[in-house]
Amino acid sequence: MRALSRRQFLQMAGAGAVAASVPALTDAEELWSSGSDTPTFKLPAGTVDCHMHIYDDRFPSAPGTTLRPPNASIEQYRKVQARLGVQRNVVVTPSTYGTDNRCTLDALKRFGPNARGVAVIDTSVTDAQLAEMHAAGVRAIRFNLSYPGATTVEMLAPLASRIGALGWHIELVVQGAKLPALESHLLALPCPLVIDHIAHVPQPGGMQSDAMRTAQRLVDKGNTWITLSGPYVDTKTGAPAYADVEPVTKAFINMAPERMLWGTDWPHPTEKAHKPDDAALLDTIAAWIGRADWQQMIFVANPVKLYGFG
Repeated sequence: MRALSRRQFLQMAGAGAVAASVPALTDAEELWSSGSDTPTFKLPAGTVDCHMHIYDDRFPSAPGTTLRPPNASIEQYRKVQARLGVQRNVVVTPSTYGTDNRCTLDALKRFGPNARGVAVIDTSVTDAQLAEMHAAGVRAIRFNLSYPGATTVEMLAPLASRIGALGWHIELVVQGAKLPALESHLLALPCPLVIDHIAHVPQPGGMQSDAMRTAQRLVDKGNTWITLSGPYVDTKTGAPAYADVEPVTKAFINMAPERMLWGTDWPHPTEKAHKPDDAALLDTIAAWIGRADWQQMIFVANPVKLYGFG
């Protein structure tokens, strides 16, 4: 072995000192989830996490996007999945990528038959592209109408008419305050509608809000589903109880347990300062559901039906 020169030795020593000075990632930073305990609640076999994302900088962010979290990998998610006892999952294309679904499609290929996908498209999508996405496991399209971006309300009707033949549905994320203005558009959809994150009913005063009344009317019509996810987004009372979100969630569950879904919202991209404890979140939502037969519906039967799991 060739001896190192003094200069080479000092360079290597300096690099080592720099590396040693960089703090190691905490478990929360590695897995984008606080805590390490398993949930008290035992999920039923076949549970589906209906809302999670993968971020991978091999795929470029769309111009103008503001939400650009660090990488959140399949390997990291699988550790959280194992901790919670989740067998199946739905990968949702985040706003970060606009209408570029390559990250989601890559994840679906790597996750295999226990995963489904939700894509973001616009009216330029071809029938051949829709067929390719269906073959890859996509079963829905997402509209993020919270902020100006890749999708608009004007695209709802034409895209809904095109995905109907595939048996897909629409997933909507929008601030609760904007939901009432969308009601007529959403009621006219010919396909099922999923509203993410407990319909983003605002707090405080969620139960008396226009957003809550609108969401309840939509659910009452029989074609709208609610994802029980992300209670931390709109809470003002905070973790671990999310006491202000609890009555809103229970009201939706009591209305239509057969059209409720559950999702982790991993890696919790809106939560920059502190990642929630996924096990504690699961325990909280499972307790809100309460009844064992409803838990079986919401964690297994409902998503199996909606996303076409075998």
